[in-house]
Amino acid sequence: MVYKTVIIGTGPGGLTAAIYLARANMEPLVIEGPEPGGQLTTTTEVENFPGFPEGIMGPELMANMRHQAERFGAKFRTGWVRSVDMSKRPFTIFIEGAESIQAETIIVSTGASARYLGIPGERENVGRGVSTCATCDGFFFRGKKIIVIGGGDSAMEEAGFLTRFASEVVLVNRRTELRASKIMQDRARASDKISWSLDRTPLEVLSGPLGVTGLKVRNNASGEEEVIEADGIFIAIGHIPNTAFLEGQLETDSSGYLIVKPGTSQTNVPGVFACGDVQDNRYRQAITAAGSGCKAAIDCEYYLEDVQSNTADVQLKF
Repeated sequence: MVYKTVIIGTGPGGLTAAIYLARANMEPLVIEGPEPGGQLTTTTEVENFPGFPEGIMGPELMANMRHQAERFGAKFRTGWVRSVDMSKRPFTIFIEGAESIQAETIIVSTGASARYLGIPGERENVGRGVSTCATCDGFFFRGKKIIVIGGGDSAMEEAGFLTRFASEVVLVNRRTELRASKIMQDRARASDKISWSLDRTPLEVLSGPLGVTGLKVRNNASGEEEVIEADGIFIAIGHIPNTAFLEGQLETDSSGYLIVKPGTSQTNVPGVFACGDVQDNRYRQAITAAGSGCKAAIDCEYYLEDVQSNTADVQLKF
C-alpha cells in the first residue's frame, strides 16, 4: 500500500495537518514517536492558545487535537523513523523494528528539542518551575524571582521578556564572557530587574514539595559551591531541530532547521513539506506551529491534485 501522505511527527503542526488532510478525505497516516504530542505534553497550563479563555493543560490540548484528527479518519502509528529515502517516488519511510512504508507525499513535523544541561533535578522539575519557554510560562512567575541559564541572544531575549513578570531575573552563565551580540547584552544590562551571576557552572536544580527552590552552582573562580534561591529556572541554551534522520536529503540552515520556500511549506524536494518547529527557529509557539500545519496540508493537497492532473513538474500552484 502506498499512502497519499504520511506525517512524520505530531505536535500542533503535525496534528493540524492531519485534521485538514483527513477532512479532505486524504486518509493521512501519522507516525508519532516516543513523545507523541511534542513539547506541549511536557508543559502544564497553556493560556495563550486561542479558544481557551480559562487555559488548557498542554497534554489535554494535544489529546484533543489527536482525537479530532482521528474523528475525520486520520490513522496513527507509533514508531521511530530511522531514515527516509527521498531519491525516488513513492518515498520510502523506514521505521525501527517494523516494515517500511511508502508515501506519495511526506510532511515532516518532528519539531525541535530544547537543549538541557543534564544536571540533577532538571528534568524532574519540568513543569514544576523548570521551563525552556519564557513566552509559554513567564506569566506563571509574576512577582517571583527567576533564574535564566545561558549566555547567547536567546538567553538575553528570554531574560528581557521575563522582566515583565518577575520581581528579579538572575542571569547565570558558566563563562565570564557572553556569546550574545552586543546589542542584546546592552539591552539586558540596561534593565534594573536583571542581575548577573557569571562564571558559575550549574550543578543541580533544587526543589521542594511545591517545586523549584533554587539552583546550586560552582563559582569557577573560587571552586566553591553556592546556592541561588529562585522560584523558577528558565534554560535558554538553544534548541536542536530533529532532522538527523533525514541524512541531509533536505536543505537546512546553519542550525539544522529545514528551509521551506517562502510563503509555503515546500522543501527543496518536491512532494516533501515541513511544518512546526522543525522549520521555525524564531517563533516556536503552538499557534504558529498549528498555522504552519494548515499550510502544509493545503500545499500537500494542491501538490497531489497537480500530480494527478499531470501538470506538476511538481511545482506548487502559487
